[in-house]
Amino acid sequence: MKRIVFGILTLVFSLAYGQKDPVILKVNGEKITKSEFLQIYLKNNPNPKYDQASMDEYMDLFKKFKLKVIEAEALGYDTIPKLKREFEGYKRQLAIPYLIDSAQNDSLVREAYFRTVNEVRCSHILVKLDASATPADTLSAYNRILALKARIDKGEDFASVARMKNGSDDPSAANNGGDLGYFTAFQMVYPFEDMAYKTPVGNVSMPFKTRFGYHIMKTTGLRPSRGSIKTAHLMISVAKDADLETKDNAKKKIDEIYQKLKDGAKWEEMVAMYSDDPGTSKKGGELPMFGSGTTQRMVPEFEEVAFALQVDGEFSSPLKTNYGYHIIKRLERKDVASFESLKKELQTKVNKDERSKKTQNSFVRKLKVKYNYNSGPAENLVWFENNLDSTYFIGKWNAAGLKSNKTLFTLDGVSFGQQQFARYLEKNYRALKKDGAKITVATQYINWEKSAILEYEERLLSAKYPDYKALINEYHDGILLYEVMSDKVWNKAVKDTAGLRAYFLANRDKYMWPARLEATVYECLSNGVANEVAAMIVNDTITSKHVIEKVNKDSELNLKVKMNKFDPETTAFMKGKPLAMGVNNTYEFDGKLYVVKVTSMLPVMRKEFNEAKGSATSDYQNFLEKNWLDSLTSKYKVKVNEKVLYNLGK
Repeated sequence: MKRIVFGILTLVFSLAYGQKDPVILKVNGEKITKSEFLQIYLKNNPNPKYDQASMDEYMDLFKKFKLKVIEAEALGYDTIPKLKREFEGYKRQLAIPYLIDSAQNDSLVREAYFRTVNEVRCSHILVKLDASATPADTLSAYNRILALKARIDKGEDFASVARMKNGSDDPSAANNGGDLGYFTAFQMVYPFEDMAYKTPVGNVSMPFKTRFGYHIMKTTGLRPSRGSIKTAHLMISVAKDADLETKDNAKKKIDEIYQKLKDGAKWEEMVAMYSDDPGTSKKGGELPMFGSGTTQRMVPEFEEVAFALQVDGEFSSPLKTNYGYHIIKRLERKDVASFESLKKELQTKVNKDERSKKTQNSFVRKLKVKYNYNSGPAENLVWFENNLDSTYFIGKWNAAGLKSNKTLFTLDGVSFGQQQFARYLEKNYRALKKDGAKITVATQYINWEKSAILEYEERLLSAKYPDYKALINEYHDGILLYEVMSDKVWNKAVKDTAGLRAYFLANRDKYMWPARLEATVYECLSNGVANEVAAMIVNDTITSKHVIEKVNKDSELNLKVKMNKFDPETTAFMKGKPLAMGVNNTYEFDGKLYVVKVTSMLPVMRKEFNEAKGSATSDYQNFLEKNWLDSLTSKYKVKVNEKVLYNLGK
């Protein structure tokens, strides 16, 4: 939902462009200039129209947005701790591309390209560890991963250790023994990717940490990238825990479909008729492109079969995965493009990725030179060395006894003192080795100094970079809008069950069932099958289950059955058909033969509350939002400078 809010209302605010920039809108005293509004309008309208109707329509949306954000601020949403933390998290992410060493960043781009043109395969064992884990839990997890590695070092099979009880915490290990198949840059979190490429093939890494916990990894392969591939598939789904008869029927069905394809049946028709993947069956089974340079991955067995197809249009024999059976058709395959072609795209990915943090150390060194960094006297750290004790590692230490604020370093003429370092120590005690006080203070001082210098530079970014300021405002307003809309409209409509029911009763005639047919629909492969079905179902004692068992005895493709209450006007294969009570004449639609047995003709009738709850909730949300906006329009003064608005395109 947040992505939708940000996507629809991507509002970018920039500095005024000169002094002759007229105000186009005032909302509760807040002024939006012509240049600001135009920048917003152009970002949201790639093909802008400047006629009066288009301007009025967009201005109406913009006013509603501003009213909601201003109300959120008036209600104090921007002071809610949870939202402040969320906003600060976004700010830190948005600041990353501005807090890096460009030269070193270029080496990361080249590294990413190497890892795009070369695929690595590895297996891993995971010991989960929560980000807020205590030192004791951290030590326990680390000792556990060490013990698992020791078993492998002594000769036990990596996959067996991954699968064993108290082995890997990755649930997929039970099936794959920890094998993740081949992957390339950006398809795993960076620390994991980095270790995979740096561990020699055949070797097991030392334990390392990601945000998921501790891992050990065995790199099992490195090869040139196979590029990316677009495929289509036809799937017959079968659950892993399905009974043997169901599995056998699924295998029989996929084999029959495969034979028909080999005999010349059209791929699109077979997919539309038989594939159980609802997301792709209407478009020929087409899947997103996957492989190198994409974020898409498939299960390893699917990828292996797909990349083994030699030419576009070729299809595979049936393949079994945990989802069922597949036949894969190759649509297109691409080799990895040149470095120059991918450089800009890779740069964008690196800037947004965790790896960009690697460049911060060199960036901090440059900031020290730029801002005339000076270190304070070393003795100013002595208080911390004398007062830090074992309680620090369990989060119970505090610096209440520190009364002074001696300078630890200066930057750009600004002093950074003992009190700031003390606050950093109090908040950052997790996942530290229990070294002596002097070593811990030295380690934490380095971390704090880097953090403080980067935070100082981050505070200057809005003044230096208008684009950054624009993004910050966009996320700030987007977070407030989402939260206030949740409280005033979305969640309120769901939680206010009494109000929702009252709205439903007051508007009950809006929620009606059309005239429907209660029917059993038999979708038949051939006229022979249709005739056999029609003859059987004349007898009311014969159920659809009996029909399926008999007709599909020799082929799972002969018959599909649907039982439901159908609206003939919205059901494609029923629309315009003269259906009556009982067994109707066989007819053809979209290449399929239908025998329909109608058991009841249902008249137009009101929906009950539980039947209309979804659409009623949506309508109630719109009702609440309209009333809320009406109250905001009365509460806040809004003035549009129409002369400026209607001349934007001139």
